[in-house]
Amino acid sequence: MRERPILFSAPMVRAILDGTKLQTRRAIVLPHENALGQWEPTTIGGGGIYDNKGQKVAHQGAIWHTRTGDVIGCPHGSPGDRLYVREAWRSTAELDKLSGSGIAAACLNAGYAAPWAPIQYEADGNQRDWMTVGTPIYLAGPPKAGRYRHARFMPRWASRINIEITSVRVERLQGISNADAIAEGIRRIRDGFERFHPCPTDIRFEGLTRNPVLAYRGLWEQINGAGSWDVNPWVWVIEFKRIF
Repeated sequence: MRERPILFSAPMVRAILDGTKLQTRRAIVLPHENALGQWEPTTIGGGGIYDNKGQKVAHQGAIWHTRTGDVIGCPHGSPGDRLYVREAWRSTAELDKLSGSGIAAACLNAGYAAPWAPIQYEADGNQRDWMTVGTPIYLAGPPKAGRYRHARFMPRWASRINIEITSVRVERLQGISNADAIAEGIRRIRDGFERFHPCPTDIRFEGLTRNPVLAYRGLWEQINGAGSWDVNPWVWVIEFKRIF
């Protein structure tokens, strides 16, 4: 089992916390195009297949080129691997000059067994260990939240969400089914009519549709830019479950 980081936006973090997001799609970065062949889905692993470290390779989707024979596996992991979620965060203002690794180094230099710091998560405002560092709690006023920190800079010790990959497959983006679109975490609204919204926590009527795939298209383009749906790239379809 391996552990890797994976980034999620604030709405998707909230959907994971709510238990409505069970899949994520990530565009596949292909190393080349060759006019004499094409990229197609395939599978690898399973049975008695082992990697060069002697670890069994789980059965999973991959993509291969029909001319060159190149095979690409999912860079985010295989079934059974775990991912820790990176999301936008803040610490207290007094730690603004330190990076995540700087905070970790300061903790270890101070004799702590593991890195820690007050954390505020942008997705829902939840706070962890929220106190003023170095000040007795009975003397401290409410700590002031510090600068915004992008998800890509979240260290492992600050992450609060762990997920386990349950399956990996390859498909075209537009091949998504209604059920899979719902499993991507779009908002499901039951108000006499079953309707869907691209953002799981958005309450505006703009974007509402009775077609879950159309709602997911809106979500994809929010993240990847206008027109990105029409490109219809090959994507990694990663199904997962949350680990507590």
